[in-house]
Amino acid sequence: MALLSVKDAAFAYDGLVVLSGVTFDVNPGDYLCIVGENGSGKSTLMKGLLRLVKPVRGSIRLGEGLSQDEIGYLPQQNLTQRDFPASVKEVVESGIRGKQLFLSHADRQRAQDMMDLLEISPFKHRSFMELSGGQRQRVLLARALCATGKLLLLDEPTAGLDPVVARDLYKLIEKINQEQGIAIIMISHDVHTAALYASTILHLRQTPLFYGKPDEYLNTYHGQCFAGGVCDV
Repeated sequence: MALLSVKDAAFAYDGLVVLSGVTFDVNPGDYLCIVGENGSGKSTLMKGLLRLVKPVRGSIRLGEGLSQDEIGYLPQQNLTQRDFPASVKEVVESGIRGKQLFLSHADRQRAQDMMDLLEISPFKHRSFMELSGGQRQRVLLARALCATGKLLLLDEPTAGLDPVVARDLYKLIEKINQEQGIAIIMISHDVHTAALYASTILHLRQTPLFYGKPDEYLNTYHGQCFAGGVCDV
């Protein structure tokens, strides 16, 4: 059974359907990248996966023993995150503290393991506010990983980062997927990167929605447009 199954889901705001016909499965170890034009419903779908909004039709179901509080989530960067008045270690451990009041030795070791994995241990006692954008994203990614060993949701994780830092973060995400076996669902505007790292791509707002392998997607009209072609979308 899949970790997560979305079947013919539709979402609406104020009675107006803004996204419909969404069907896909995410299995252990998958890497799904969600792409689409601005306003295509990417953020709405992410809210649906997080159970912040409910589909007006269809369903979103968890399987493989996965519970909602075992899903890690990295939102887009915002000013609140940048001004978080805590040390790197405290931010990472807060990914576990969200579930319980006191941390066990095993909890603290998991936080340390995630800091090692994301290569942020050397500055774990520094203030989060002093870090660069790329360092902050690594810290927040480590925090999200503390909450899960199965499924990680990422919303534009490289937004606002320079190309070199973004590339390094994508490589770390690939490492998490391949070496830790954690399934990834990532919203991205970078189709080239999506095709390079993802195992499956979901393109919203075209009819029908595309759901398939990256090489197949790049041969479609919308795939070629988003990869840099000249077209009307």
